[in-house]
Amino acid sequence: MTTQTARFNKVIEAFDSYNSKDINLEMVEGVSIPKELLYAQRMSKKLLEFSPEASEWLQLAARCQHIGRWEISRSNYPMDKKGYFQWRNAEKIHHANIASTILKENGYQDADIDKVVILVTKQGLHNNTETQILEDVVCLVFLEFYFEDFAKKHEDAKLVDILRKTMKKMSPEGLQSASSIPLSPKSKALLQEAATKS
Repeated sequence: MTTQTARFNKVIEAFDSYNSKDINLEMVEGVSIPKELLYAQRMSKKLLEFSPEASEWLQLAARCQHIGRWEISRSNYPMDKKGYFQWRNAEKIHHANIASTILKENGYQDADIDKVVILVTKQGLHNNTETQILEDVVCLVFLEFYFEDFAKKHEDAKLVDILRKTMKKMSPEGLQSASSIPLSPKSKALLQEAATKS
């Protein structure tokens, strides 16, 4: 194992250790798993399915996409659209700060850390190829693992609007991958309706 590979593996372990502290749990095949640990593992798996040649920085960014997410409550911000975006922006900075500390502790230099921060904070979407890949993976993970439960809590019109906005953020390759995700007939219909409006 090279020094670089050992360093990368240590950081992945550190990211997972941090996310293991999430008190919110999900049941998967009878096993209770911290929510953000599970999300991080799903992100890594989906990234390598979607982009097998993903760079080290992109793999790191995918693994820490939601690191420590539970530490900033949505209720700390106004429960409106503006408050939602304030919360999301605060979360991005939070994720980047935690990741930066872990990367530095494991020997990554500032220039390398900056590459991960740019990706985690989604800078250059539609212009930066790796940022776009990460956004595609975020959307694909949402559609595959979280949309069905999310859909049970909202009206169809709102779901179509959310899907339309999600699809606008995706690349043609991402949209192609989304079309093969196994969804319920109703969710597929909503996705198709959103596609006609995007």
